Amino acid sequence: MKRLRARLLCAAVLAVTGSVGTATGAETPSLDGFEDAIHHWRNVHGDQYPRHAPDEVAKIADNILRYQRTDGGWIENQDPARILDEAEKARFDAEARKSGGSFDNRNIYTQLDYLATAYAITGDARYRDGSLKGIAFTLAQQIPSCGGWPHTVPATQPYHPHITIADDVTAGVLGTLRKVVSDTRRYAFVDAALRARVQTAIDAGDACLLRLQVRQGDTLAGWAGQYDARTLLPAQGRKFELPSIAGQETVGVVRYLMSIPDPSPAVVAAVDGAVAWLRRVEITGWRIETFDAPAEQFQFHSSAKDRRLVADPSASGLWARFYDANDNSVVLATRDSVRVTRYEDIPRERRTGYEWYGSWPKRLLSTEYPQWTSQHASSK
Repeated sequence: MKRLRARLLCAAVLAVTGSVGTATGAETPSLDGFEDAIHHWRNVHGDQYPRHAPDEVAKIADNILRYQRTDGGWIENQDPARILDEAEKARFDAEARKSGGSFDNRNIYTQLDYLATAYAITGDARYRDGSLKGIAFTLAQQIPSCGGWPHTVPATQPYHPHITIADDVTAGVLGTLRKVVSDTRRYAFVDAALRARVQTAIDAGDACLLRLQVRQGDTLAGWAGQYDARTLLPAQGRKFELPSIAGQETVGVVRYLMSIPDPSPAVVAAVDGAVAWLRRVEITGWRIETFDAPAEQFQFHSSAKDRRLVADPSASGLWARFYDANDNSVVLATRDSVRVTRYEDIPRERRTGYEWYGSWPKRLLSTEYPQWTSQHASSK
C-alpha cells in the first residue's frame, strides 16, 4: 500500500511537471532556491566539502528535516546537500531543539516547498509533516500590523522584527503560499481549513505590499528593504543599509505581483508605477569595473578583486541598490552608518562584499514587463 501511494504521488508530480528526472518517475526538485544560502555558507567555509548529488532527494530531504527546529523554522545559510559527519549531525540535532528561524536569504519557504516535493516523490510522511510544520511556522510569523514577514525570530538584531522586503522575504513567502493553494496535487496533504488560512495570509500579504509601496508625491515608486512594523515607514536594515528605496528588492516585488493571476487594478497600478520608477532611476554614463587587487580575508568573505565606478558615455543598464526616497539620489554608506557620496569612500570590505550597483531590472524591463502588460492590457 505504501509503495502504491508513493507511485500515485509520483504520478501527480509528473502530471504537474510534465518531465521525468529520477528513477522514481518524478522530476528531481531543484536546489536553485537554496543558491543564496549555499553561497553564504561557502563564503565562510569554502566549497571543498562532500555533497549529495541533486537526485539524492531523500538524503537531502533528511538533511532539511535535521536542520528544522522544533516549531517548524530553520536557521539560514545552510547547504542542504552537504554530507554531514556524525559530530555535525549531533550538533544539528541539538540545534533542532531550539525554536525560531530566519526568512533571510530565501529561507524557510524554500525548505517547506522542497519537502512537499520530496514527499510526492518518496511517500515518506516525515517530509509531509516537515512541510506542514514549515507552513504553520510561516503563518504564525506573519506580522499583524500589515501582513508582511520579519527577517528573523526571535530577534537578535534591531532590524530583525521589521517587515522585510529585502532578499525576497515577504514576496518569496507569498509566492510559495500561492503554490500551497494552487498546486493542489503536490500540496494535496493540505486540508481545506489550512488552505483557507493560507489564502487569508496571502490576501493580507498582498494588501501589505500595496500599502508599503513608496509614494513620491502622487507617483508610485518602489519598495524599501524593510519597514518599521509599527509606523510602516522605511527603516534601517544592517548598519550600512540606510532607510531608502531598494532597487534590487523592488524588482523582486514586481515579479511577484506580476505572478498574480487576474491582477486587480491596484496590483496593475503598483507594477506600472514601480516599472516607471525603475526606468527613471537607471544610471547611464557609468559602469562598474572589477580589477585585480591584493588578496585579503575579511570576516565574511575573501577577495582578490576590487571594484570602481568608471565614467563611460556609452554605458547604460546600471542601477543602484538604494535610492533616497525623496530625491532618488544614490544612497551609499559605511558599516558605521555614515552616508557617503562616492563609491570609493566605501571601504573595500563592503565594496567587494556587497552589490551596491547592478543590472537587476534589465530583464524585467526589456522582456518580462512588456510580456505581462500585453497580457493584462484589459486590466488598465
